[in-house]
Amino acid sequence: MTESIFQVLGGLALFLLAMEMMTDGLKSAAGHHLRHLLGTWTRTPLRGFAAGVLITGIVQSSSAVTVATIGFVNAGLLNLGHSLGVVFGANVGTTMTGWLVSLVGFGFKIEAFAMPMLAFGMALRLMASEHRIKSIGQALAGFALFFLALALLKDSLQGLTGGVDSTVLSARHYGLPLFVLAGFLATVLTQSSSAALAIILSAAAGGLLPLEDAAAAVIGANLGTTSTAAIAVMSATANARRLALGHVLFNLVTGAIALIILPLMLWAIAAVTHWLELDTNEAVSLALFHTLFNLLGAMIMLPLAPRFGHFLSRRFRSKEEDHAEPKYLDSTLVTTPALAASAVDQEMKRLIGHVRGLLRVCIDREGLKPEHIRAKIEAATALNQSINDYVSRVRAEEMHPSIVDSLSLSIRTCRYLAEVTTLTPSLIGLKASRHRTELHAVAEIIDQYLTTLRVLFSGEKPLSATLEQTELEYHQLKARLLDMVVRTDIPTSLGERLLDELSGVRRLTDQWFKSLQWYTASPNGN
Repeated sequence: MTESIFQVLGGLALFLLAMEMMTDGLKSAAGHHLRHLLGTWTRTPLRGFAAGVLITGIVQSSSAVTVATIGFVNAGLLNLGHSLGVVFGANVGTTMTGWLVSLVGFGFKIEAFAMPMLAFGMALRLMASEHRIKSIGQALAGFALFFLALALLKDSLQGLTGGVDSTVLSARHYGLPLFVLAGFLATVLTQSSSAALAIILSAAAGGLLPLEDAAAAVIGANLGTTSTAAIAVMSATANARRLALGHVLFNLVTGAIALIILPLMLWAIAAVTHWLELDTNEAVSLALFHTLFNLLGAMIMLPLAPRFGHFLSRRFRSKEEDHAEPKYLDSTLVTTPALAASAVDQEMKRLIGHVRGLLRVCIDREGLKPEHIRAKIEAATALNQSINDYVSRVRAEEMHPSIVDSLSLSIRTCRYLAEVTTLTPSLIGLKASRHRTELHAVAEIIDQYLTTLRVLFSGEKPLSATLEQTELEYHQLKARLLDMVVRTDIPTSLGERLLDELSGVRRLTDQWFKSLQWYTASPNGN
């Protein structure tokens, strides 16, 4: 009994090692192709679903695909609606492991092909010179260990059946929830639904678990896959947390449906296998069950993906997203230009305040990189666009000239602020350059320039004297940089980049100064 338990643990450890080798090898061999497929072939939820099925089937890890998808969402490369399709597809793609376990692990003498595959894979891994061939060798070795681990699990679990009464495990007073929980905990503890499935299928094939209880454990293992995504988004963006929540809800809904109709599904599987005259076993039935209930969940949820995405978009709202939402632009006011103009003025104050906050973050925070301010840029851009759209809807009939002037000024200022927002990475680049050793000679001039810019960005009124001072310091810094390039004190490429950033900051400063004139020109600017 004790020996069998240690064999189960050893088989599980070997299985986890095999899955890691297989997944890493396949991902490395595929290289950027999988990332390209995930990043570009997901223009609709349906295409995202197909990509999720395909990639998960290739790399044999739904957790890896889900975490990668969360990373794409976190980076802004995938939107929420399309990424939901990928997650739904990953749940279907991961059922491939069950088929490998049931058809190969229990249908052949594993050692007959696993040992040669292991030898060949390790030979490629050790002797090949090309990185991709090495990765393929690692994946082949992982596949071989995968099957050897299955053989060990199968034999050790069959050994347990002699000492354990299976009726105790399937006692009706516990019911199916016990086995759902067991499958869930097995996946959470191993962080691999494939490992949990291998244990469940092996236990069922060895007679340790009845089919119905094993199916409930498969549902639990499917729920357990959400734990990896939940851990991955603890410090992620709001959109990434929404995707993780979508993953959890999808698996909960799918699992609940499968549990409710479990007897019907098992009856249908038995009828299909009998009708097709398949010589099946419990492991094949469970693999078919796992695939069917995930497909059923995807068929139900895919048509609802847009609404589901809208529901999720209202959760985990970030401060930037709240800033992006207009607060005063009431659609009922567009037929009353005077009231609409007042609403636009209130929103303009918010927009200028957000852009000012963005500029101050760029100039004050050390170690800032352009990707750190992406959310703030997107929020300011979204609010800017909302103001433009709102003004275009205001009724122009018999509009008083003063209202026309006010709205025109706001639109013009929005254009200034849009350019300021776009140019903020140049400010970050210029600020970071003062720490470069090659630019030690001009570090003091850069610091003085940034100090003057800080004064200009902090003021709520256009300060002509401060703008003139920034122009003077800009020309002084530009002249010194050109001199350093000519004297080859700094590389030409570095000098050109710095001059581009300096030009961008000068343009930003000019546009910001123009936008501040909104306060003095607008009747409601004070």
